[in-house]
Amino acid sequence: MKSKVVVITGASAGVGRATAKEFAKQGAKILLIARGRDGLEGAKREVEEAGGQAWIYEADVANADQIYAAADFAEENLGPIDVWVNNAMVSVFSKAMEMHNDEYKRVTEVTYLGQVYGSLAALQKMKTRNCGKIILIGSALSYRGIPLQSAYCASKHAIQGFFESLRAELLHDQINVDLSIVHLPAMNTTQFGWVKTRFQQKPKPMGRIFQPEVAARAVVEVAETGERQRLVGFPTVQTIWGNKLAPEFLDHYMAEHGFSGQLTNEPEEADRKDNLWEPVPGDQGTHGTFDKKAHNFSIWDTIHDHRKSLALVAGTIIGGAVFKSLLKS
Repeated sequence: MKSKVVVITGASAGVGRATAKEFAKQGAKILLIARGRDGLEGAKREVEEAGGQAWIYEADVANADQIYAAADFAEENLGPIDVWVNNAMVSVFSKAMEMHNDEYKRVTEVTYLGQVYGSLAALQKMKTRNCGKIILIGSALSYRGIPLQSAYCASKHAIQGFFESLRAELLHDQINVDLSIVHLPAMNTTQFGWVKTRFQQKPKPMGRIFQPEVAARAVVEVAETGERQRLVGFPTVQTIWGNKLAPEFLDHYMAEHGFSGQLTNEPEEADRKDNLWEPVPGDQGTHGTFDKKAHNFSIWDTIHDHRKSLALVAGTIIGGAVFKSLLKS
């Protein structure tokens, strides 16, 4: 990835910021896109400290014109785009029947259409060169909805459908651009400190929590390999396959545990700002407030990364056992 041009949306905090730092370790040139100037400046400093080069671009991914302009800026100032990572998202913690129509629209425009606009803006540049990599950020919730985040879950489901459709079209047209999707588990990101909520308790990630760096490493690996899909963390695998095998059971499980599993016992601040419509002022950093509970690595991902070596070792052991038994017979 040295000197490769990488564009990341939602790069001012959380997974996007961690991903930028991971690319920076390999000497990439990175365009950081987000709405908030303070977070972008902080991310830029960290990218440069990690060994990369960084440019910042203030844009709202829900605005297609701004994203196409960002792609133009990247090519004019950094060079031909090699990797585009669609990461930006927003959510609302609310029961579906209490959601406002404009909130559904906003979450859909950012979380779903933002990835559509980013992918098409990148593809417009890459297809003329017949090379490049586009990465969409999905979730275990791309396959299994949970209560209190209906707009976000629906947007993540839409991303999966868009990914499959666009990938088939690229293959049909023989366009040599790798389109990949990375599905994430619960992450310890800043979103839980600025997400819009209708509850009096502070929100939290549901289930086993991972640090943003776990996701970042997976994204960079996918950018290198071009693999179709990566499931990060075993909870993601459990959720996706659990829903395939026993969806009705999960309906009832989520009804019983999905509310308490996403709300802490701490009271929410009445005047806390949220980032649904405007960026929250200040540099919020990469991590959320769940460092003590979050895991820095995933055994599942370690197994995935070394699956060929493990298969070779297993094959050697089995082969040796078979050979030994033949000698005895």
